[in-house]
Amino acid sequence: MTTTTRTGQVAHDCVTQDEVARNHVARDHATPDHLTRDHVTPPGRLTPDHLTFDRLVDEVRAGARGPDPATFRISVAFVTRQAVRHDGRGAGYRNEVLSLRLAEAVGSCAVEPGALPDAAIDDCVGADVATLLTHPLLPVRVAALDAYLMHLLPHIAANGARSVALAPGTSLEKSRARAAAVVDLIDVERLPQGASVLLVGVVNSLLEELGSRGLRCIPCDLKGGTTEWGEPIVTDAGAALDRCDAVLASGMTLGNGSLDALRAHALREDKQLVMFAQTGSAVLPRFLGSGVSAVCAEPYPFFWLDGGPGALHRYRAPAPEGVRRR
Repeated sequence: MTTTTRTGQVAHDCVTQDEVARNHVARDHATPDHLTRDHVTPPGRLTPDHLTFDRLVDEVRAGARGPDPATFRISVAFVTRQAVRHDGRGAGYRNEVLSLRLAEAVGSCAVEPGALPDAAIDDCVGADVATLLTHPLLPVRVAALDAYLMHLLPHIAANGARSVALAPGTSLEKSRARAAAVVDLIDVERLPQGASVLLVGVVNSLLEELGSRGLRCIPCDLKGGTTEWGEPIVTDAGAALDRCDAVLASGMTLGNGSLDALRAHALREDKQLVMFAQTGSAVLPRFLGSGVSAVCAEPYPFFWLDGGPGALHRYRAPAPEGVRRR
């Protein structure tokens, strides 16, 4: 999702209206019990029952998270492929996203361009969710779980979401507005002066927004290269974790299997881990309080598909004891 190196790591941006969006952030809301129930781990301590993606899948398959997934079938499966180069940018990126429709809900998982075999679409359409949760391809399992949870727990206030209307605009305008909404979820008051943020999944608009708030950025993306401004992009997030004060990560980390390592580090070191997610937008809120501190969710259709109005949905884990949010 790199706007600078043409990585396949899709720009999972969440777009907002400028100052209206910033004032709308859910700074003080308490997350409903069903988002954190049994999964809140005290900072600095990992436990044997620490929630992982695989455990969440097992719970869904066992009926512990809702109705039997075998009773739900995917009616539509499709892949969105596109190339982006915002006006005024020096480089572009490629997006490829698998999406599965379950009733009114659409679950998605971004993949590296060209990595998803065509047969995956045929595997998904008409299949029941329980079967897809055992599919050999992780992106299929992620998209299926996302569709199931989106159907049961849509992004509404009753489920802990604070939704923000997205103003119409150019692709760059919407990317920058989304970046402002995402970075708003970082609790800057908990960070030291001149803090460094590890950005996993490089997006130029996020780099701009972090810099505008006095935050240093360690850009990280699987494809490496340099940013729009010539900054080197590291390729190993794990090796950079000890150099950052907070982590801002794409939901694509869920689809490539690297999220649990980020969450474990955030728990062990008591660091903020903020997610911006088109991939698994309904899955990631389940990890609030279990390594993930906030989520900016953007389900299909994504901001880059058209210039009209849209929405994003923001979630926060309960504030740490003794911490008051603005």
